[in-house]
Parts: sequence; structure tokens; C-alpha cells
Amino acid sequence: MALTKEKKSEIVKKYGRGENDTGSVEVQVAILTEEITTLTEHLKEHIHDFHSKRGLQQKVGRRRNLLDYLKRTDVVRYRELIEKLNLRK
Repeated sequence: MALTKEKKSEIVKKYGRGENDTGSVEVQVAILTEEITTLTEHLKEHIHDFHSKRGLQQKVGRRRNLLDYLKRTDVVRYRELIEKLNLRK
């Protein structure tokens, strides 16, 4: 269920500020979003996989905290990221 190196590097290139930018909030949120979508698809098939469900809830919480931080510090970057990732808010 983990992301492959190729997929992660693709996300870093798309959302990162630089070539090796893996720590910016945008990249972290994009990686978490991709992991959340894969876990969501997994849980649609395996309804009673409660360990994965807890992991999903943790990832959603971590993404929410990062988005709240970005909203506090730079609203323009926050809005751009929300629009790029097609998130609700």
C-alpha cells in the first residue's frame, strides 16, 4: 500500500518548490493525499480492516494539521494547494 519511489518523485516534481524539495508543506500534503486515496480504495474492499482504518484517520489528521498551518502562515499558497488537489475547503 505504500507509495512507490517513482510515484513519490513524481509528486515532488509536481508540487515541490525545487527539484529535491521533499519537506515543504505542499509536498507533504500531496503525498498524504495520495496515500489517503489508496487507503480509501483499500477500505472499500476490506471493510473490517480496522488497523488500516486507524492509519487512514491518522493520515487525515496529519494532513488537516498541515493544511491548518499553511492557512495560518500563507493563505495564497493554501488556496492554490486546495485547488490543485481538489480538496473541499
